[in-house]
Amino acid sequence: MSSVRDEIVREAMSWVGTRYHHLGDIKGVGVDCAMLLVRVFVDLGLVLPLDPRPYSPQWHLNRSEEVFLGWLDSVHAKPVAQPQVGDVAVFRFGRAYSHGAILVRGDHMDGDVVHAARKEGSVLLQSLHEHGLTNRPVKWFSVIGEAA
Repeated sequence: MSSVRDEIVREAMSWVGTRYHHLGDIKGVGVDCAMLLVRVFVDLGLVLPLDPRPYSPQWHLNRSEEVFLGWLDSVHAKPVAQPQVGDVAVFRFGRAYSHGAILVRGDHMDGDVVHAARKEGSVLLQSLHEHGLTNRPVKWFSVIGEAA
């Protein structure tokens, strides 16, 4: 039997290649970084249903309000210092933490994440050391309990 973390990784990986589409949430059709997290964690039954839409694709450039972190707080995600596969990274872009990803391999120092990348136009499996993510401030969260 697979662990909850294995299920999260499997589900996140199943989105790789889906086109980037702001506010989208349909696997194989289109998704953005926030809705990717929603679909993975809600569809696995790990958090209660929520829909943070609508939101502007540029709000983080002009405002400091931590909207993304507020969404994580609303689903009782807990900050973690030593993230494990299946945990969530939120990167700072612009003035706020505004880009979400899921750790699928390795650790927070030398791992790979799945995320919906607007610039690249799709959901990617990407190293934390690749251009665009490296050296960005990041906060880590877990939505699963200690027993997972």
